[in-house]
Amino acid sequence: MKITVIGAGAGIGLQTVIQALERGHTVTALSTDTSAIPDHHLLTKINGSATITADLKQALKDSDAVLITVGTKNKKATTLFSDIAKALITATAELNFLSPVLIITGFGSGESKNYLSFFMRTVIRLFLKEQYSNKTLMEELIVNSTVNWEIIRPGILTNGPLTQSYQVLPQLKKGMKVGKISRAAVAHFLVSEAENTRFLTQYVTLTT
Repeated sequence: MKITVIGAGAGIGLQTVIQALERGHTVTALSTDTSAIPDHHLLTKINGSATITADLKQALKDSDAVLITVGTKNKKATTLFSDIAKALITATAELNFLSPVLIITGFGSGESKNYLSFFMRTVIRLFLKEQYSNKTLMEELIVNSTVNWEIIRPGILTNGPLTQSYQVLPQLKKGMKVGKISRAAVAHFLVSEAENTRFLTQYVTLTT
């Protein structure tokens, strides 16, 4: 199948590109810097921005699934995620794009903030409040659009090895334990979900 990875230059996105190629998929990778992505005969690299509609339209065209994996190290106020949502909504509407769009936000966005552990609630409040506020806005914009969406909220991301023993939690429950998960494991879920979507128009939590 044809998979588009947005935010493919590092982190979850880079892991997703590598795993999708290993599984034989044709991949289009969009990033502001694609230099870290190894060349492959099934790979098309696009240097561009997820906040620019024209770049997204180029990347999305003819794709069977789109995986939005953009992250930021910026802990200050940002509109990155809501800007991506707005550009994505415009791009998909102009293309009449109906394929699944899987979007990474984070556990602590939207209603999931009410299920955070005391430790994670404190970390987000002290260091990541603005980022998670904008991720929440991103979710709201996407959910209220015509995008064929799925929101994925991983726990604390690590650079650990790929493990397939992670948990996929489609419901928020009192007392739920959400801890660490490797970026490689999140990428594994994304590729598997693209191959066989089970949670469209749902919010999914990932943790080990």
